[in-house]
Amino acid sequence: MRAGVAGERDAAYEIEFYFSQSPNFVTIHDLRIDHDGRVAQIDHLIINRLLQIWVCESKHFVESVSINAEGEWKRSYRGHEYGVPSPIEQNKKHIYVLERLFASGAVSLPRRIFTMRPELLSLVLVSNNAIIKRPRAKVEGLDTVIKAERLKSGVFDTWDDRVRTMVQRVVSTERIEHLGRDLVALHRPIAFDWPAKFGVDISAVPPSPPEASTPAALPSRGAPSDPSGKPCDRCGGATSFAEVAYCRYNKPRFGGRLYCRTCQAVVAP
Repeated sequence: MRAGVAGERDAAYEIEFYFSQSPNFVTIHDLRIDHDGRVAQIDHLIINRLLQIWVCESKHFVESVSINAEGEWKRSYRGHEYGVPSPIEQNKKHIYVLERLFASGAVSLPRRIFTMRPELLSLVLVSNNAIIKRPRAKVEGLDTVIKAERLKSGVFDTWDDRVRTMVQRVVSTERIEHLGRDLVALHRPIAFDWPAKFGVDISAVPPSPPEASTPAALPSRGAPSDPSGKPCDRCGGATSFAEVAYCRYNKPRFGGRLYCRTCQAVVAP
């Protein structure tokens, strides 16, 4: 569980480092969509103004991961190998749910004579310190598996090339923000019975109220009004979940402190 959290955190840091200040991208983290009887637990989404949506599955491997010619995955840890589900196949399911969601009309999409459909692209982000052992044979989807540190060259640096050939698809920054907020509004958190999962008897412990789960979304362009309950370290004012997430994913920039959006611009312009 700690490894999974670390993988998502590291990937989110790389994503926010490159994309948070760009008017051409919107990012969402930890989004759970429940649609038409199917669930997609999506680690990260990167949406650009060409209406391309990068669906990112992040994986943390302490030592190495290998993929064979049949597309099967296994990880190595302390001299032993363990089979793991293919994140490529996991992402295919996430994309399928999103395709059905967009086709249903549950999310408002831009129109230019006809409705513009997002282009859904898969990325598997492997922890930077892991060794990836790839087969000689060509495996479908394996080119979408990269280390998180390659996000810039894999997505950000290709923006200029794509926009030159697809200029007719460019939409406004406001439009992709609106799309992102519509997706966040569909977030359905799941509650886990952790004591039952690990066989812990807590019958003598008074129950605590469950904490709400809100995805860290759209941190750099207009924070949503949902309060986080945490005060700004500079002005003492209220902060939103998005502002908290943005500071958390940009710890080096803000020295580990928490600031509202207004103070962020003052502390680290």
